[in-house]
Amino acid sequence: MVTAQNGLATSTLSSVANRVLVDYKDALQDYKVTEMPVISMFAERFTTETGGDVDISFSKPSMKLEQLEEGATPAYQHTDLRNERIGVKEWGIAVGVTRRMLEDSRFSEMELALNEARRAVDRHVTEHAIKALFGVADTTFGTDAIAAATTEATITTFASNPHGGFFGTLDDGGGTTLDAANDVRIADYGILSKDDLAGLGPAGTGSHYIAASDASGTVSTIGDISLQDITNAMELIGAKGLNADTIMISPSHYKTLLNLADFTTPFAGSSTSMTAVTKGGMDYVNDVSKTGLVGQLYGLNVVMNAYIPNNRFGVFDMTSKPMAYVERRGLTVEEANPGFGITGSYMSMRYGLKVIRPEAGVIVIGD
Repeated sequence: MVTAQNGLATSTLSSVANRVLVDYKDALQDYKVTEMPVISMFAERFTTETGGDVDISFSKPSMKLEQLEEGATPAYQHTDLRNERIGVKEWGIAVGVTRRMLEDSRFSEMELALNEARRAVDRHVTEHAIKALFGVADTTFGTDAIAAATTEATITTFASNPHGGFFGTLDDGGGTTLDAANDVRIADYGILSKDDLAGLGPAGTGSHYIAASDASGTVSTIGDISLQDITNAMELIGAKGLNADTIMISPSHYKTLLNLADFTTPFAGSSTSMTAVTKGGMDYVNDVSKTGLVGQLYGLNVVMNAYIPNNRFGVFDMTSKPMAYVERRGLTVEEANPGFGITGSYMSMRYGLKVIRPEAGVIVIGD
């Protein structure tokens, strides 16, 4: 005996094919209140009523106190601003089910199609955000390849790299002064000047895109992760006034960490327990499956995601979201009842995303 289980669209699903359009409206309302995980993790969310590109301005550290003589007047100072332009694009998906499928299938074809469309949106936004964050080229999304030697001027040029990025290789003028025309995002912080910040990192270029290295100092292969790279990233982020708290890795990097005996020590449990949270313990494996959090290194949470390239990993300060997500219009029904014996709908959304806080992340590249 088979017992029917009501699904997302079952409450309004009817044997009359033209009534399934109601399912789209109900499901979309349900979807719009569902938080997309990659956006909540990486991005600060904005909404706008205007179309096209959106400009967001940030204030930079630009004022300081000065010592005064008795009765003297201090010099007037002003706020220094940095502008980021975010391009908003439209994306859509068409879902169609024939009347024959509705009549002959043993499953609810409309519900299957609708649920897959919802999952497709999550996959799309996740891939888009990860490729923008990690500097991976993709012609569909319009993201550009960023390497360890990519200059800051290339990253800040909206026409060539609309998704932005973290600090690239800074032009320090041969070790004396910065090129003010290109290095417009970096600012003095703490006791370090712009010149000091421009000389940080393993290559001495101030770049937040660093070439991965193994114990011998050579370029790493796929899945390699070095503790030295993590400490370099912590230095680069800390020098800008932030604190690294998260490492994002691929499954290949996760395998490398599991091969390190000390990595799972903080999860050690009773050796007599069947569910001891030791390496390979059921509780440990189940928790990783639910959250993606696989452990800690130097106090940083290590999170695994399948969309992260297996030759790159990132270190971030998640308290300061590195990316902006601008939503012009959430996922909505654009057109219903396409006809020709097909029941379905065309759905679209308009959004844009960009890396807007260049100091909040470091990408370790093992290409």
